[in-house]
Amino acid sequence: MNRVAFFIDGFNVFHSLDCRKSYHKYKWLDYSALAKCFITSKDTLADIYYFTAYAEWEPAKKARHQLLIRALTMKGVKIVFGKFKLRDKKCRHCHKIYQTFEEKQTDVNISIKLFQCAYDDTFDTGILVTGDSDIVPAIKAVKESFPAKQIGLVIPIGRHAEEMKNACDFHMKMKEKHLRDSQFSDSIVIDATKNITLNRPATWK
Repeated sequence: MNRVAFFIDGFNVFHSLDCRKSYHKYKWLDYSALAKCFITSKDTLADIYYFTAYAEWEPAKKARHQLLIRALTMKGVKIVFGKFKLRDKKCRHCHKIYQTFEEKQTDVNISIKLFQCAYDDTFDTGILVTGDSDIVPAIKAVKESFPAKQIGLVIPIGRHAEEMKNACDFHMKMKEKHLRDSQFSDSIVIDATKNITLNRPATWK
């Protein structure tokens, strides 16, 4: 069997959903089910890595994110955390300097994990779910060091990722049907005896 591992850029996928209001209802996304949309009967799902970071300065967003992370963990998805860093940015219009949070480490974490898993021989095919071209050097390094490994790409909905497509052995497009068919239940039972559940956030309906 062909062992397939997925490396999912959580923010890249999230922002592809966040930028279109009609896609907000798909944020309660079961990435384990989504991964299975892109494998065949000849494949076996080895690992799913989900790369993300908490927006610590926005408690409501963090709480929703924590619900999703807990649901994903229950499905066996392996979470790799990065972080946000405060940085100065210049307004293009008024040229004033202001501070904003910038997500750090995700592309580096994906690159390291991809190479590490190739070295440890835990997959035959690694599939990246992102549109971030910063990962291209890592793809090239894996292909040069481990030529037997196949590197594929799932392009988040609404993205193009031409540079990534050129670097990978094959690519597929995420479609609305994949998102619709890969939703968690509105209520996930954690402990029926104690009536503990994880519920889809109201803003994700």
